[in-house]
Amino acid sequence: QVQLVESGGGLVQAGGSLRLSCAASGRTFSRYAMGWFRQAPGKERECVAAIGWSGSNTYYTDSVKGRFTISRDNARNTVYLQMNSLKPEDTAVYYCAAVYTMIGSLWYENAGTYPYWGQGTQVTVSS
Repeated sequence: QVQLVESGGGLVQAGGSLRLSCAASGRTFSRYAMGWFRQAPGKERECVAAIGWSGSNTYYTDSVKGRFTISRDNARNTVYLQMNSLKPEDTAVYYCAAVYTMIGSLWYENAGTYPYWGQGTQVTVSS
């Protein structure tokens, strides 16, 4: 089992940047694919980015491509989401999620695939 704790959210003006961190407990973090999801009021939870445990394969939803970067440091049991050129429509609660996988290149964009979730961190982008 793994426990996840997000940090780094906050209030930022449009065009600004934030870096979210997700710290994971457990000795086998390096065997978990990770995802960042967000949920805005009245909207479904969507996958923003995902990364395999090898770190070499990533996924981004179209609306964040070129602006967000997901990365991981397996030695620190942490996954990051660097968010640049933020827009008001990026406002949401951001969650990290983890799923154990045997294959390091795999990532998953379906929320139902992930059994482990953090508590979320609020990101608010003002116009």
